[in-house]
Amino acid sequence: MRPMQNLEGALEEIKISFENKTLCMQRMQLVDALRNKMTQNDDDERRLIVETMEHTVKLSKAILESQQQTREIEEKLNDIRKKRLILKQAEEDKLLQIRDVKKKKEVANMKVAEILESVHKNLQTERAMATVIQNVFQNIIIGSRVNWAEDPSLKAIVLQLEKSIFI
Repeated sequence: MRPMQNLEGALEEIKISFENKTLCMQRMQLVDALRNKMTQNDDDERRLIVETMEHTVKLSKAILESQQQTREIEEKLNDIRKKRLILKQAEEDKLLQIRDVKKKKEVANMKVAEILESVHKNLQTERAMATVIQNVFQNIIIGSRVNWAEDPSLKAIVLQLEKSIFI
């Protein structure tokens, strides 16, 4: 397959070379015909030939200018495409960064929620234990048959025990 491609490429080069040589020969024949016409003494024909050549030169210049403008526009278009590609890549990078930050926040929020739930459970357990201890302490005071209402320090302790559980 590779030698076939080489032959096709060589054949294409030969065709292009032949066409270029044919165009060159035609131009040379045209210039020779124009030179012969110019040497003849017909002023009207000379003037028409000169005008036609000047018009051809003007058209050629306009074509060259248009081609140059086209090249410049294509270069600008390519630059814009490159910038768009760079911006698109930057956008994708930023989106990835945003996703990473969101994932990290979600993980952090989950950890915070787990910690808060654990603290809440611990608090409930501590309240339950404190309630049991207060009840035991109150029962000890009542079981000892001491009149705690008359003793200001015992009264303050018993009343304080009732309040502190739910704070």
